[in-house]
Amino acid sequence: MSGNSDPHRADPHRADPRRTDIAGLAGRLREGETRALAKALTVADIGGEEARALLQALDEDRRETPVVGLTGPPGSGKSTLISAMIRTLRERDMRVAALAVDPSSPKSGGAILGDRARMGEHGSDPHVFIRSIAARGHLGGLALNIQASIDVVNAAGFDIVLLETVGAGQSEIEVAQVADVTVVVGAPGLGDDLQAIKAGILEVADILAVNKADLPGADDAARQLEAMLGLRTVGRSAIRGETPVLTTVATTGEGVAELVDAAARLSAAVTPEERNARAERQAVDRLATIAGALVRDALKVLPAGDRRALVEQVRAGAADPAEAVRRLLNG
Repeated sequence: MSGNSDPHRADPHRADPRRTDIAGLAGRLREGETRALAKALTVADIGGEEARALLQALDEDRRETPVVGLTGPPGSGKSTLISAMIRTLRERDMRVAALAVDPSSPKSGGAILGDRARMGEHGSDPHVFIRSIAARGHLGGLALNIQASIDVVNAAGFDIVLLETVGAGQSEIEVAQVADVTVVVGAPGLGDDLQAIKAGILEVADILAVNKADLPGADDAARQLEAMLGLRTVGRSAIRGETPVLTTVATTGEGVAELVDAAARLSAAVTPEERNARAERQAVDRLATIAGALVRDALKVLPAGDRRALVEQVRAGAADPAEAVRRLLNG
């Protein structure tokens, strides 16, 4: 018989070409290679075994890079404001990374890239990195693996991370779990959308910014936000002092330097204890999110008749929901 091996049989000693060289990727990332950063963010966004290995490889490079989150109603000009902030930060010779969480495409599941397009003026600057990340239906205004993406950017040696959420609403408070400073952006003429801020995310605001302040009604919008602060009963302002209400015109740069200064001042005041407490809360939230996804997946694979019977039992009070969840997770 011939001693030639089967060419279709996998060689156990040969590296799987589909797997990522995590050690090599981490090394190129530390050296500042842009393509490596883009690849590492893709790995982190997908999650799974490779993402865990990458984050472990980068753990020794963990830095306390300031993270400034911006959220607010659609139409308030968050992306344009971030572009103006990048311009100001670059004038101060700072390396800037911007992560813009976009709505997902209903066809591909990927980011629609609208925010990245509005920051296009910085595309040729080697000291600026802009990435759109798909929310993929995750509530809270952020992507599920956003902290992993921030850890990757930190390892690449940027001086600051700017984080933009999808839009404002009751569920947008998640931004405060990953950002050192949360900027809530409003604009004149938004009407009910501006009112909605107090119902959802006012309490996590470290800075309130009225963008498009060259439009009529800007002063009224600023006064409205200042009045809303009086309704706030909790929040980080109790520790960090009064929450500033600033006005900006992102298209001209007016007020942007003051916004950058306020964010820098507040991020410098964040204590290690605050960061640790925030990391613990985020870990709990992440565990709860993953548990919910596992339960939904388990329900999907149940035979239709069994699923209907279980749901009916829970609805009628004949089955304990907690016990039903345990049975689902235990198979």
